[in-house]
Amino acid sequence: MVSENVREIAKKAVKTSNMSTQVSLSGITLDNPVIPASGTFGFGYEFADFYDINVLGSIALKGTTREARYGNPLPRIAECYGGLINSVGLQNPGVEKVISEELPKLKKCFRKPAIANISGFCVEDYAYAAERLDKEEQIGLLEINISCPNVHGGGMSFGTDPGCAYEIAKAVKAVTTKPVYMKLTPNVTSVVSIAESCAKGGADGISLINTLLGMRVDLKTKRPVVANKAGGFSGRAIKPVAVRMVYEVYEAVGLPIIGMGGIASAEDVIEFMLAGATAVEVGAQNLVDPYACKDIIEKLPAVMKKYGIENLRDIIGGAHV
Repeated sequence: MVSENVREIAKKAVKTSNMSTQVSLSGITLDNPVIPASGTFGFGYEFADFYDINVLGSIALKGTTREARYGNPLPRIAECYGGLINSVGLQNPGVEKVISEELPKLKKCFRKPAIANISGFCVEDYAYAAERLDKEEQIGLLEINISCPNVHGGGMSFGTDPGCAYEIAKAVKAVTTKPVYMKLTPNVTSVVSIAESCAKGGADGISLINTLLGMRVDLKTKRPVVANKAGGFSGRAIKPVAVRMVYEVYEAVGLPIIGMGGIASAEDVIEFMLAGATAVEVGAQNLVDPYACKDIIEKLPAVMKKYGIENLRDIIGGAHV
C-alpha cells in the first residue's frame, strides 16, 4: 500500500509539472517571460560560454543604429547606491555589420527568435534600420528605442514628445511586417500620453521603462563622474517607478507590455506581470551577475508554487481591479 506521504509527494509533482511559464508576445511564444535587456547582454553569444542561453525567453540585442557609433567619451560608468549610472551612448557597429557579423554568431548558439533594439537620430534612421532587420529570420520583433538619455539630437528627445513618438511608430510600421514595441523613457510628465501616441501610430506593444536620468559628482575632483555629466540610472532602486508606470500604461493602452527596471529576482518578475507586463527584461543585474537571468528562470516555478500560480499568463494584469 502506498503511504499518504508518497501520495502527497506525487500530487505535488503532478501539480508542478502542470505549471506553465510560457507567455506570448504578439504571436511569438516564449518558454518563459525572462529576457536580458538591450545593452546589458551584448549580442547574446558572448554569454554562451557561461550557460546554454536557450533557456532564455528571448534576448534583446545591443542597441543598433544605422551607422556605426563609438559612443560617448570615457568615463562612462558611475556606481551608486542601489544601481549604476551609464553613459555608453549606443556604441555599436551599425546595422549592416550587425546583420553580416553579429547575427550569424548568435545563430550558432541561440535557436529562438531574438529582439532587435533600434535607435536613431531622425525618423529615417529608425525606418532604415527597421527595414533592414525586418528581413532577418532570427529577429522575432523590433524594439524601437525612443528613450536613450545618453545621446544628443535623438534618443530620449523623441520619447518625450507624443508627436515624435507617433511619427516614429508609424514610419517603422510602414516598413516592417514584424511586431513593433516602442521602448519608452520614464523622464516625462506622463508616460501614458506617450504610450497612447505610440498605439495610435500602430505600435504592437510597449517596452518600459528605460533608465532614469541621473548624475554623480566626484568629491575629490569636484566634477561629474561620467564625461557626459549625466547618464541613465538603472538598478534595483528604480523598480517602484517602473512597476508604477507599467501599471498605468496597462490601464490606458490595450497593448502587451515588456516591463523592465530593477528586476533581480523571480519575485520581481511576478510583481511586474501582476502590474500588467506580459514579459520582462533584466538589465543592470546582468552586469552584477552574468547568471542572473538563468537563476531567475530556474527559481520561477518555486515562486509560482509559493503564490499558487499555475500559469503565468493568468496573472498578467492581476493587480488591477
